[in-house]
Amino acid sequence: MDHKYLFQQEKMLKDCVELAEITRMVCLVFEGRKAIGPTHDDITSDCVAKAIGVPIDVDPRALAILHEWLKATGAEMSEARRRMTRISNGADLVLNEVSGAPGFWIGNVIVMAGVPSIMQAMLDEVAPKLKTGIRMLSESVRANARESDIGIQLDEIAKANPGVVIGSHPFFDPQHGPSINVVLRASDAQRLQYAKRTVEDMLERVQGAQSGKA
Repeated sequence: MDHKYLFQQEKMLKDCVELAEITRMVCLVFEGRKAIGPTHDDITSDCVAKAIGVPIDVDPRALAILHEWLKATGAEMSEARRRMTRISNGADLVLNEVSGAPGFWIGNVIVMAGVPSIMQAMLDEVAPKLKTGIRMLSESVRANARESDIGIQLDEIAKANPGVVIGSHPFFDPQHGPSINVVLRASDAQRLQYAKRTVEDMLERVQGAQSGKA
């Protein structure tokens, strides 16, 4: 494993943990190439423990769970599998109904496997326990234009509507050519609808001007 890659992974995880502590938001860490697996370069658990400042070791609860799972499947415990039960001190376990080895939850950081089926099982486990914040509403407006055609106007609309987050997502339409989906998000329905109408009016003006030049 490339040491530069491992260093980058450690820094990224450290930044994630620090952001979670500062914002008090939940940080979900999924296994990418390497995370809570059995090999020496599966570094997520160690990096999270280091970033939070707690020790890490084999967790008796996780070890007992994995023993039961291996017994039920006829597999044998190995040092590599035992490594998958190393959990940050003070963490709660995130149960894994698919492959046995649990993830963990410490502070605002939740570490889960990235294999889709395992990840889904772990998400089902933690989702009911998450505190929900303010509900965000969203609307999208399609624009048959290039970002360069409406970028300045969108920026002005965003500044005039501070309670609305506006993003543009370009794509290519085989029939119409370069296009954009303008996505608007806000917690206030009235502000959201006002900003959406403003975007729609702006697009009509831009497209009308382009038609006049044609």
